Amino acid sequence: MPSKREVRDRMNGISDTMKITKAMYLISSTKLRKARRELTETEPYFYALEQMIRRIIVHLPEGYHHPLLDLREDLSEESTRRAILCVTADKGLAGAYNHNLLKMAEERIRPDSNDILYIMGEMGRSYFEHRNIRIEDNFRYVVQDPNLSRARVIANLLLERYRRGEIDEVIILYTRMSGSMEMEPEVRQLLPLNYAVNIPAVPKGLQGIAPEEFLMLPTPDAVVENIVPNYMAGFIYSALVESFCAEQSSRMMAMDSANKSAEKLLQELKTQYNRARQEQITQEITEVAAGAKARASRKD
Repeated sequence: MPSKREVRDRMNGISDTMKITKAMYLISSTKLRKARRELTETEPYFYALEQMIRRIIVHLPEGYHHPLLDLREDLSEESTRRAILCVTADKGLAGAYNHNLLKMAEERIRPDSNDILYIMGEMGRSYFEHRNIRIEDNFRYVVQDPNLSRARVIANLLLERYRRGEIDEVIILYTRMSGSMEMEPEVRQLLPLNYAVNIPAVPKGLQGIAPEEFLMLPTPDAVVENIVPNYMAGFIYSALVESFCAEQSSRMMAMDSANKSAEKLLQELKTQYNRARQEQITQEITEVAAGAKARASRKD
């Protein structure tokens, strides 16, 4: 059985750790409130933009072709060059947040293929570098402070490579908040845009959108060229904010679980400490009583 000093040292160490986990819980709760506020403010714009894109795609002239809407059906799965944008965290201690996303990303990266990997977050960078998986670019200082300007830079980079024909598809992997405390990894295709908004090539009036008079000025090309970059930047920004919400929520749950486990362990150690203390007191009383008895026997 450990001594009183050993038990006391363990209790002090757990108490010091609890101070850190409680502080991390409070910090994450503050960041989560801020991120949720930003997400709430962003969602109306993003949903309106997505709905507008749906209307534009449905009302494009018959036979219209644009590189950003090109489904590239002539390409096989093996020959398709994909750009994979993976959103992870800069820090750990967030439960299964990073693990779930990185596992899904690793499953989707085809070995010996043309997949190009872009990483947001230091956890993703260290994970793939440790496994000798090539990273095309690592966007730093993005996930902890999402903003639209940085999302626009990333979107423009991917759009430029897509226009030059260096990549055929752009997909993004991030963590979506499906509830107040529920989250799951999500995959969305950003380019070509038809798949991104889940609208196949169908006649007008389908997909729940009624026929209407819809003018595109000055030209459909100009409309598409203007709205697609905004959509991509808006979606990347929304994914960053939602991932940040999920990260903070996951870290809060992890720290709360750690605090509860530490409190339970402290209670067990207190019981163990009291037993050790009681045994020591009992032993001291026994020794004193035995000494007194021996002294009395000598006098007799």
